[in-house]
Amino acid sequence: MSTDSSSNARSLQIAEVERISILGSESIVCGFHLVDYIWTDIFTNLAAASTYVLITDTNLAALYADKYKEGFTAAWAHVRPGAAAPRLLVRVLPPGETSKSRATKSEIEDWMLAQKCTRDTLVMALGGGVIGDLVGFVAATFMRGVPFVQVPTSLLAMVDSSIGGKTAVDTPAGKNLVGSFWQPKRIFMDMAVLSTLPPREFSNGMAEVVKTAAIWTAEEFDVLEAGAEDIRAAVLEGQKDGDMAGLTIASRSEAQSLLLRVISASARVKAYVVTHDERESGMRGLLNFGHTIGHAIEAVLSPQVLHGECVAVGCVLEAEVARRMGHLGDVSVARLARCLRAYGLPTAMDDAIIRGLVGEERLRELRPQRLMDVMSVDKKTVGSQKRLVVLKRLGETLEMKPTNIDDSLILEVVSEGVRVNAVADVTQQAVTVVPPGSKSISNRALQLAALGRGTCRIRNLLHSDDTQVMLAALQAMGACSVAWEDDGATLVVTGNGGQLQRPDAELYLGNAGTAARFLSTTVNLIDARDGSSVLTGNARMKLRPSGPLVDALRANGCGIEYLEREGSLPLRVQHTGRGFPGGHIQLAASISSQYVSSILLCAPYAQEPVRLELVGGKVISQLYIDMTIAMMAQFGCHVERIGPNEYLIPTGAYENPAEYVVESDASSATYPLAFAAITGSTCTVPNIGSASLQGDARFAVDVLRPMGCTVEQTATSTTVTGPPRGQLRALAEIDMEPMTDAFLTAAVLAAVAAGGEDR
Repeated sequence: MSTDSSSNARSLQIAEVERISILGSESIVCGFHLVDYIWTDIFTNLAAASTYVLITDTNLAALYADKYKEGFTAAWAHVRPGAAAPRLLVRVLPPGETSKSRATKSEIEDWMLAQKCTRDTLVMALGGGVIGDLVGFVAATFMRGVPFVQVPTSLLAMVDSSIGGKTAVDTPAGKNLVGSFWQPKRIFMDMAVLSTLPPREFSNGMAEVVKTAAIWTAEEFDVLEAGAEDIRAAVLEGQKDGDMAGLTIASRSEAQSLLLRVISASARVKAYVVTHDERESGMRGLLNFGHTIGHAIEAVLSPQVLHGECVAVGCVLEAEVARRMGHLGDVSVARLARCLRAYGLPTAMDDAIIRGLVGEERLRELRPQRLMDVMSVDKKTVGSQKRLVVLKRLGETLEMKPTNIDDSLILEVVSEGVRVNAVADVTQQAVTVVPPGSKSISNRALQLAALGRGTCRIRNLLHSDDTQVMLAALQAMGACSVAWEDDGATLVVTGNGGQLQRPDAELYLGNAGTAARFLSTTVNLIDARDGSSVLTGNARMKLRPSGPLVDALRANGCGIEYLEREGSLPLRVQHTGRGFPGGHIQLAASISSQYVSSILLCAPYAQEPVRLELVGGKVISQLYIDMTIAMMAQFGCHVERIGPNEYLIPTGAYENPAEYVVESDASSATYPLAFAAITGSTCTVPNIGSASLQGDARFAVDVLRPMGCTVEQTATSTTVTGPPRGQLRALAEIDMEPMTDAFLTAAVLAAVAAGGEDR
């Protein structure tokens, strides 16, 4: 909104803001385009000062110094018309961590004294964490303490270092070792400045945002998990020159509102914690989730690897500690890692992002014992006990403070491998192993439920990059709405009955091959009479073939063009209002069964019934085609096989079952079952049995039973008891064609079976 109280002064652009309370005062202010608001608030609501000192760095001075000077003059003319203006002094420092030193602090103090600054001076820190920490320390000690204001310009500073009053400089002995607690009078978070951030700095800050949601609020974690692309767009697409969008609530885009929500939510959590534990005696330690291990990684790999990147890895590793303690489930660890990856962050010490930043030789410096040594002198360590924040579930911690953890468990988690010794004897106690959900079934279930009518609760869904890509693309096309239940163990999908809309941006599929092939047909269902949609992926995806599928769709009347390499993504799909024509479709299926499943899954929504004829030689992976047909039937669409390689699919719509349980991955299940076979122990795998949709489910009956194991298999579970050790029988021949993914497991069994050297 604009104000104009003086005919000689320009109108002020006063932003509509959100205020957050900390230590009893609503001193955190969030909004867009805050320069006029900042000076007006300072002049109106803070103690008058004779001198205002703005300290920033050379990078930010080029962008904002003139705006703040002009805003200072305009706001004063409105707030104090006719009164003599106070002084505004500007000090510009070199950017980077080297400025955060005792020497720079002394230079600033000497300069302020030379400028005759007195106790009625207000100091403003305009910058990221380095400027905020340094200037806050100057304010804490100059004239025994003068008021100061934080204007953080990086996402990391907004959600982390600017809140809480920690100020410090670095010394040769380490970071932040000399400093003070000194609370700012205001913290102004201007979201508009984030548009100048490089993408990597955006990711750097999002590590802290995700961390905060993970320890505090399941609902906010869900928002971050689902909104990665919108949040990234709101930050990185920036503002056009002169564009004041977001100044008022009415002018904010949905993406801007989402950005404001997630940043203010993160700031609100830290403000609450600081209010209840200002000097970090207990609760404030929760904010160190991911930091105990993360700081150790940072100590070895900085400055090439940024703070947020190290914290992201630390979060995943500390979540893994909680999992091994029995407090956190596999699903939660997977969701946390996937959410961090969605914001461009590494999730492992040997992550490709980190390897690309430091190289192989430097990466070898991350020796487990070196990390443990660094952690032993961390400020968070108490005596010989290291303290980690232990998650109970996403959004909740085990204790309202860090927990003491044995070194042996931390060492196990940060080690890249473990030594496996020979087993002298295996207990006869039966064990139950539940492998993760099948990726093949998970992807099919997501597409079926999204295209279906009604609500389906999907349980045991595999949490992976591939399934996340599939889910995000379906949501981008408006195919469905989703929610999480049971701490992320259940995905609630409400399908829109095949009513799809053109996505606002390209559908980026990474290296998710299943999603790319399935969605190449799905995009043709979009109900639009003009425009187009683009499917693209990373460099590896652009080398993967999709030619036979595209050829079949083109021949059926779909408007698809290659944008780069012939036969591969990226693809542009033109929308003409005709949708997916259907009718007789011939498809070469000798390269990938996913081409067949792609057309099958979408066929009910074609303009006329589909007669799908597979041509071009032997059909590859028939079992996966059978899986697709069986799952379509579970969602109410029955495919008729009218010839050896010919199928008839009627038009209609999927009807979502109330619940769908994804089978555990049968190929992963072969490992514990094989261990039982080798050691003479007993293992049960629930959720995989004779009624399984997966070919590898036959492994126990077709391989382990002939080798001498006792196999009990129901429709939904498999139990294997191995023969006495050394009595596993070798087989002359095993047909692995129906269970190709179990080939390596069978090879290991053959190597240890009695008489295996002759078979």
